Amino acid sequence: MATKITATTNTQRETIGHEEYSLYSSMSEDELIQLAIEQSLTEDPSGQSAAQSHQKSVMTAPGEPPTLTRPCSHNPPHQINTWHRLAAQTGGQAPGSSWGVRRRYDGSLFITPQPVELDPVVEAIKEGDESALLNMMKSGKNLSEPNKDGWIPLHEAAYYGQVGCLKVLQRACERKNIEAVRMLVQYNADANHRCNRGWTALHEAVSRNDIEIIDILIKGGAKIESKNTYGITSLFVAAEGGQLDALRYLAKCGADINTQASDSASALYEACKNGHEKVVEFLLSQGADANKTNKDGLLPLHIASKKGNYEIVKMLLPVTSRTRVKRSGISPLHLAAERNNNDILEELIEAGYDVNTTLSFERARLYEDRRSTVLYFAVINNNIYATELLLQAGANPNIDLINPLLISIRHGCLKTMKLLLDHGANIDAYISSHPTTFPATIMFSMKYLSVLKFLMDLGCDADSCFKCQYGNGPHPVLDHRRDRLDDTPVNKQPNIVQFCDMVSAPEMNRWAGPIIDVLLDYVGNVQLCARLKEHIDSYEDWAVVKEKAEPPRPLAHLCRIKVRNMIGRNRISLIDTLPLPGRLIRYLQYDYSQ
Repeated sequence: MATKITATTNTQRETIGHEEYSLYSSMSEDELIQLAIEQSLTEDPSGQSAAQSHQKSVMTAPGEPPTLTRPCSHNPPHQINTWHRLAAQTGGQAPGSSWGVRRRYDGSLFITPQPVELDPVVEAIKEGDESALLNMMKSGKNLSEPNKDGWIPLHEAAYYGQVGCLKVLQRACERKNIEAVRMLVQYNADANHRCNRGWTALHEAVSRNDIEIIDILIKGGAKIESKNTYGITSLFVAAEGGQLDALRYLAKCGADINTQASDSASALYEACKNGHEKVVEFLLSQGADANKTNKDGLLPLHIASKKGNYEIVKMLLPVTSRTRVKRSGISPLHLAAERNNNDILEELIEAGYDVNTTLSFERARLYEDRRSTVLYFAVINNNIYATELLLQAGANPNIDLINPLLISIRHGCLKTMKLLLDHGANIDAYISSHPTTFPATIMFSMKYLSVLKFLMDLGCDADSCFKCQYGNGPHPVLDHRRDRLDDTPVNKQPNIVQFCDMVSAPEMNRWAGPIIDVLLDYVGNVQLCARLKEHIDSYEDWAVVKEKAEPPRPLAHLCRIKVRNMIGRNRISLIDTLPLPGRLIRYLQYDYSQ
C-alpha cells in the first residue's frame, strides 16, 4: 500500500510518494498516521499551519535524495495517547467542548473537524462526581451503553483514574441478560463453570433472586448442590440472603434443606443470623433441622437469641432440643442477657429455660472475669430490668467466682445492690482467687463512703477489718506492684491481704481516716493495729478518729451493736417492723435525723 504524506506551501501542494523516500518506508502505517496528526495539531499563534509558517517540510537538492525536516512551531508537538481524545485549547471555545483525536470503533484514529460537546456522563467522570453518576442511574440513564467510538463510561473512568466512579459504573454494568444466558446454554456453554472462589452462575442468579435465569441454568445442567470454596451451595446463598422465591424454587428442585457450609453453619443458622423470618419459617416447614450446630457448637436458637429476633426465637423454641442446648455449654439465656435482649429473655424464661444454668468451663475461661451465670451478664450490663426478671425467676446471686453484688458495687448502682441483697446475695462476699481477711464487698466500696455505709447498715462484717495478725508489732514492708498472672508460679498460693494493707495502697491511703471512721460506727471495742495508727497520725484532722477508736466505747453504742447482732444479718433490714419506739428504731438504723 502506498501511503502519501502531503506537505503544503503557500503556492503549491507537493505529493511525496511512500516508495520514493527511505525514511517513510521504515515507518509503519500507525506511525505515519501519528505523524500526520501531530502536524495537523501543530499551529503557531498566528493561526497558520506549521507548513505555511516555514519552508517546505521536504527539501531536496539536485542530484541528492530527498530528506524530511520536522516542522517547527512555537507550540510543542502534542503527545498522542491512543486511549485518549486530545483537546487543543482554542480561543472562544465553548465550555464542555474540545478539539482532538478520537478512536473509531475499529481502532483507527481520526481528528474531529469540529468542537465536540462532552457528554454529561463523561464530564461527571472527569470531575470524579460520583453523586452525579448515581443520580443519572436513578433517573434511568443507561450507563453501560457504548458511544459511536465503542467507548462506554467505564472506559472513561478507567482512563481518568476515578476509582469511585469505576465502582459506581461497575454496578451499572452488572445487569442481567436473560437472552444471553439462554443463548449460552443453548450452545452448550458450561453451566457449572466456577470463578476463582468456586462461585457458579447459579450462585449468582440465586443471589439476585432471578427465578427465570435460575430455571434456564438448572434446565441447562447447572448442579444444584455445587459448592463454592467455602462449601456454600445455592440454597445456602438463598437462605443467607433472604431470597425466598429462589429458595422455594431450589427446594422444589430437590436441593438439600440441611446443607451446611465448611464451618458447619446450616442454611437455617444463617437465615436466623440475618433475621430472615419468612425464610426461617419456610425452612422449618420443609423439615430443616434446628439442632445442627456450627463449628462453635452454637444452634440456630443461640444466634437468634443473640441477634434479638423475637419471632424467630418463638419459631425455634418448639423444635430445639434442650439436651443439645445443654451440650453446647451455653444457654440462649446467656446470649440474650449479654445483648440486653429483654423480650427474648422473658420468652426463654417462660419457655422453662433454667435461669441458673452456667457456662461450661471452656466457655467461661473465654472471659477474663470467669463469669458463669446469666445473672452476672445482666448485672455487668447494669440492666436493672433483666436483673430483677432473673431474680424473680429464681436466679441464685451467689454462684459466680466474682459475686454479682461486687459488680453492682463497682457500678455504684444502689437499686441493683438492693435487688441482689433482697434476694439473698452474700453481703460478706469474698473472691477466692484474690483472698482477703475482710469481705470483698468492703474492698470494692472503699472509694464510695455512701455505698460503704449502705452495706454497713445492712449488716456487712466490719469487725474483720480490725483483726490484724501483727497488732501493735512491726508490719512487713508492702509490695504494691500489681501481680501478673503469667509471672505467678502455678503452685504458689496467693497472699492473703489484710485491711490495713489495703488502705495503705497509694491510691487508698488518703481515704484511710474517713474509711476507718465509718467502720468504727459498726464495731464495739476494737484495737487499731500499728499500721492503721500510723495512717491516722499522718493527718491532724484524723485525730478525732483515733480518739473515737479508744476503748471503752460509749455504752449506748455497744448496746446498739448488741441489739443488731441479736436481730441477725438476714433480718436487719426489717428493723423498722419491730415493736419499738420510732426514736429507738432510728438509732438502730443509724438514722440521726430529727
